[in-house]
Amino acid sequence: MRFWSPGSHTDRFNDRAMAILESVGLRSQAHLLAVQLAYGHKRCLELAISIAQDPIVLLLDEPTAGMGTEDVGRITQLIKKTAKGRTVVLVEHNLSVVSELCNRITVLQRGTVMVEGTYDEVRKDQRVIDAYLGGGHA
Repeated sequence: MRFWSPGSHTDRFNDRAMAILESVGLRSQAHLLAVQLAYGHKRCLELAISIAQDPIVLLLDEPTAGMGTEDVGRITQLIKKTAKGRTVVLVEHNLSVVSELCNRITVLQRGTVMVEGTYDEVRKDQRVIDAYLGGGHA
């Protein structure tokens, strides 16, 4: 994450990079190498790299996997902020993250669509309860 600026033609890239790092909460750590970042901050950096490409569709595969509660909350809010103006396709097993971020949910089982709908519709579906939530005691 070190940025070198030999002249004004690269200043615009540095400015954009620093703005993106700011947006993911990493500006104060811009002097560090990626390997020196804590796990949750590395995940924020991954999101920053994706944002830098200014995608119309952002694909995220389990962005909160392996994170502690504090990091999950931070990355969830970051994804919510990043989602504005683009489509986000999210694969996630943390149901609190799904409920916070997703307005449309598709549940797959062995590659086949089991159910689609809102979070409330999906979480109440008996097939989902049986397959993923441990039976009919929801």
